[in-house]
Amino acid sequence: MAVEGGMKCVKFLLFFFNLIFWLCGLALIVVGILVQVALHKTLMISDATASGAPIVIIAIGVVIFFIAFFGCCGAWKENYCMVTTFAIFLSLIIIVEIAAAIAGYVFRNKVSAVVQDSLTDMINKYNSSTTEFKDSVDQLQEDLKCCGVNSSSDWKNFGLDKNTVPDSCCVNVTENCGVGAMTDPTKVHQKGCHDAVEALLKKNIMWVIVAALVIAFLQIMGIVFACCLMRGIRSGYEVM
Repeated sequence: MAVEGGMKCVKFLLFFFNLIFWLCGLALIVVGILVQVALHKTLMISDATASGAPIVIIAIGVVIFFIAFFGCCGAWKENYCMVTTFAIFLSLIIIVEIAAAIAGYVFRNKVSAVVQDSLTDMINKYNSSTTEFKDSVDQLQEDLKCCGVNSSSDWKNFGLDKNTVPDSCCVNVTENCGVGAMTDPTKVHQKGCHDAVEALLKKNIMWVIVAALVIAFLQIMGIVFACCLMRGIRSGYEVM
């Protein structure tokens, strides 16, 4: 027996919300990937805790596609079992999203120490690393217009003269522009990369938190609609 009246409206609202969930899943995957890239590819942060929140967000985005299937089919076919499965899975996802948001907020307080250690490690490995690694460090310094961890002096072991920095530290990047120019503010950026990287990471982490909480709110509305539809379907069975 098909649902009637207000329950029919709830049925179509639940179907519509599942289309939104598909978009939410895509948004979560995109946000998670962007943050993961910012943490590891561009910045090469090696601390494993930095990956926690974005990896969870990406996983949730993928799972939402499957959960939305149960919601769409269950709502359209008015299948009590599928709608119930949808509501249960969505409730579990909300719990995981809240956990990811909390993890992101907690990691936010560790950013400064992680950035300090990771940038120091990058500088120490620079001379003995691959070309790809060096290019990544150089790109970071050029993009953020910084040099070293806290100042250009952090590159003191880069050259034999203790006064040379990578060319990417230069105000105007040209070949060998960093030779003997470590402390020359007209040629080399004196500000370290720590503060700039920390600000960038905090901004990305906040995007993860905001995305998780906003989508969790939408999903709560979906659960409410699902419960209402479940009640309507069960009432229809009882009438029969």
